[in-house]
Amino acid sequence: MEYRLLGRSGLKVSTVTMGTMTFGGVGWAKKTGDLGVFEAKRLVDLCLDAGVNLIDTADVYSDGVSEEIIGEILGGKRKDSVLLATKARFRMGAGPNDAGSSRQHLIAACEASLKRMKTDVIDLYQLHEWDGQTPLEETMEALDTLVRDGKVRYIGCSNFSGWHIMKALGVSEKDKRQRFVSQQIHYTLEARDAEYELLPITVDQGLGVLVWSPLAGGLLSGKHRRNQAAPEGTRQFAGWTEPPIRDENRLWNIVETLVSIAGSRGVSAAQVALAWLIGRKAVTSVVIGGRTEEQFKDNLAAADLKLTSEERKRLDDVSVPPLIYPYWHQRNTARDRLSEADLDLIAPHLT
Repeated sequence: MEYRLLGRSGLKVSTVTMGTMTFGGVGWAKKTGDLGVFEAKRLVDLCLDAGVNLIDTADVYSDGVSEEIIGEILGGKRKDSVLLATKARFRMGAGPNDAGSSRQHLIAACEASLKRMKTDVIDLYQLHEWDGQTPLEETMEALDTLVRDGKVRYIGCSNFSGWHIMKALGVSEKDKRQRFVSQQIHYTLEARDAEYELLPITVDQGLGVLVWSPLAGGLLSGKHRRNQAAPEGTRQFAGWTEPPIRDENRLWNIVETLVSIAGSRGVSAAQVALAWLIGRKAVTSVVIGGRTEEQFKDNLAAADLKLTSEERKRLDDVSVPPLIYPYWHQRNTARDRLSEADLDLIAPHLT
């Protein structure tokens, strides 16, 4: 297992992170899985034995039950080598202040997560989504307070747009607050939208990147194929609708390329998709989830799979996003003055 620095911090995390949305099975999360403590512990032990050192969850996963299960497994006996990441922002109650990124909600949410996970500190506390109604000065001050009080060690964000991240970083610098060390984003061969803004910001601002749903909800696992119904037992069979698929033909072209490369290497399509992500310059770690030991063992093997330059080119060619404005204009007229962050997106289009 390889370990990479998380952004500009000194914290090293494994290139594979364990995701826990399948723990609990309460409410909407039941579509992803309903693992109890016993089943979840077997998977946690499997991941830790493979060298995974970061476990990611969120208060909204199964209305807090995912965090409670982690607390039952690790609480009171937690090893220093296990890092815990969780998130807050979504609604956790019926009250008017039971959602959002206000000081009131974030501090209460953090204290509730600490209690559920039976720990004194959260290693990475992430804003789960943008809140356009709470001033960022208030949000960043609340996160800074949590760090200074010793309840949180590092902070990050998830599902922010480019200007949201830059505004937050600007507020942190202006007010001398803790800054985000990472962003958790959706990024796959099928959905490369993050390359327009989020990955260049990562390069320019020194952020770490954790990738959620790196197999596009299982669509890139090789189980789903062109002109076939979703297999029973998958998220899509259960009615899961993330991510949205805007070009089905492109999706199946990507899947067929994954299957072809996987067949020639004697591995699964899922491993190839994950290895492509792990090999991307800006990516720190991919968050894997699942319901079975077989799924986790297969996904964990991707940490050791190195794709050849020819294999990466095949995957890039079948999935590369078009240059939208202003990037096509910058390619045409600014190529002599592009930065490393600019080239993260534009370089493949310069030939």
